[in-house]
Order: sequence, then structure tokens, then C-alpha cells
Amino acid sequence: MNETVISTKDNKQVVYIPEKCIGCGTCVMVCPKETLVIGSVGPVARGLIDKEFLEIRPNTCITCGMCSKVCPTGALEMREDGKPVEEKTYLINAIKPTTVNDDCVHCGLCEQVCPQGCIEVDQWLSNDNAAKVDGQTTIDQECCVHCGWCESVCPVDAIEVEKPFEGTWFRDEDVCQACRTCVDVCPCNALFNPDWEAGERVDKVAQRPDACIYCGACAVSCPVQAIDVRKTAIAAEMEKKKVFEKKLLDKPSVKPTLTSKLVTDEYDCLGCGNCVIVCPVNAYANKELAAGHLNNMDEKALLEVENGAVNVVDQDVCGSCGACAMICPTNAIWLEKREVE
Repeated sequence: MNETVISTKDNKQVVYIPEKCIGCGTCVMVCPKETLVIGSVGPVARGLIDKEFLEIRPNTCITCGMCSKVCPTGALEMREDGKPVEEKTYLINAIKPTTVNDDCVHCGLCEQVCPQGCIEVDQWLSNDNAAKVDGQTTIDQECCVHCGWCESVCPVDAIEVEKPFEGTWFRDEDVCQACRTCVDVCPCNALFNPDWEAGERVDKVAQRPDACIYCGACAVSCPVQAIDVRKTAIAAEMEKKKVFEKKLLDKPSVKPTLTSKLVTDEYDCLGCGNCVIVCPVNAYANKELAAGHLNNMDEKALLEVENGAVNVVDQDVCGSCGACAMICPTNAIWLEKREVE
């Protein structure tokens, strides 16, 4: 497993484990030295850029461990003498493990819906006269994000899940461009684009409250800041949690730093304008452009076609979602890592 040592002091180390990171930015909210930088969550989750969710500002960490204490997945780990600290003052240690009891019928529903692939169900026919299935259901606690999907779908209430946070979720319908960045980023499959019937009006993006852990990754990733996620409680019985509640509760999710840049190839570009139209920042700036009126708009916020090739108007307004790279038919636009100041 890939690891990055953020800092070392005496016998203590703070270590970042990218494989466990969900890009929520909770750690950034409590860091007293602004050592941690979150950004480009969308393209990282979509596999469009070779970087991690978090960037580390060198020589700033004081090894206080605040970040590792609030991390809901254990992606930031405090170690003493090379071993993880297991105190209940750390949220990851305070959250009760997701458990399955003997009432389980090993139907496999939990395995099917788990967004992180943490559940494995083995089934076999019973070894007695009953026409039933026996089996074994195993939950990998290392990758579980405590979303509650398994508990919600279990037909016999055999699974118990404790969430890390309680909270509120709000999306501004007028600002949202339905770009699906939040849907692709959510570690819990708690967000989705509803289906609709002819003549029916539905939300652009909807939330499944029972599956949400209110981590804030969706808000961090939204290229037009249409989503507001606020933690209202640390749900687990974490020791000394009042210190962290002062920093986390009823606060907006951290505003991301732009840690990527758009790069274009004028020779491969066809000048089709698909990227210009699909760009959520462009669409938010002008609704007509989002409707496909590409040539009627003289000014674009982020991307435009100039002399038959795509041109980046203003790198600094990029929401770093990667929609342009995903739609380009010739791979003429992509994202690269941007150095953090």
C-alpha cells in the first residue's frame, strides 16, 4: 500500500494512505498549519489525472495529529514507534465496526450494493434436510466507510452500522449544472441523477440520506459550488470530541484549492466545441451556452474555440471536474498536476 510520511517528530509520525482517502477535506478543516491542501477531487476520482486527493505543503506540519483524529476512513494515521495509535480520541478507532449477526441468511444483497466492495458472501446448500442456503458473510473493516447501504437493504436486520457524522445536505437547483461530478466522487453512492417520465420535473441531483455520511466530498468536488454539506454531530462516541466539534460542526465544507491545470493540443483539436458546451463553469456563466448556442456567445468564462481550436480563457476559474476531458473525441484536452504554492 502506497504511503506518504507527512512529518516525523521524536517517536511519532503522521502518515497519509491515499488508498483510504475519499477526498472529503475534513482533515483540512482542522489543520492548524494549513499543511494539507485538497483539490481536483473530481478528476482524481474519475481517473483523469495522476495525483492524490491531498497535497502536502512541505515543512509545515507540527505532528499534532489533528488531521488523523478526524479522518473518517483512517487515510491519515498517527503512529508511535511505527505502530498506529489505537486510542478512542481518534474517530476511526471510535466508530463501531460494521457487524453482521447470526440472523444473516447470506442472500448477498449487501455484497451487491456495497459501494466500496467491502463485503464478501460465500453461499452453499445446507448440510441437513432443510431446503435452505448456509454461508458466511465477511466485512472488510479496512475499506468500510460506514455508509449504511448494507444495513438498509438487509431483509432480516442482521447488519449494524455506525456512521461517523450526522449532517445536512443542500444543493442549489439554480446553480447545479448536473455535471455528475458529485455523483462520481461520492464514496457512498448517496447521490444520483433521478430518472424521469415525460412531462415530469425532477431534481438534477438527488440524495439518499440513509447512505450519506456527510463527509463533504461532493461539496469539495462541485465545480460551481452548488452543494453545501454541514456536519451537525460526530455520531461516534469519540473521546474529547468537543474540541473537534467546535471546528467541524455547522461549518461549510472546505473550499478546494486548484491543484490541476488544463492542457490542450491545438493539432489534435477538431474545434467541435463539445468541451465548451459541457463545461459546468461555462454553463453556469451563460445558460444559453449550456443549451448549445456555442456560436452566439462572444465571451466564455473558461473554454472557447478560437481559430478552430480550443483555448483556455482563464485557468483560475476552472472547477477541476474533468468534464471537458471526458467528452473530447480526440483527447485534445486533459488535466495535469498544478504545483501547490
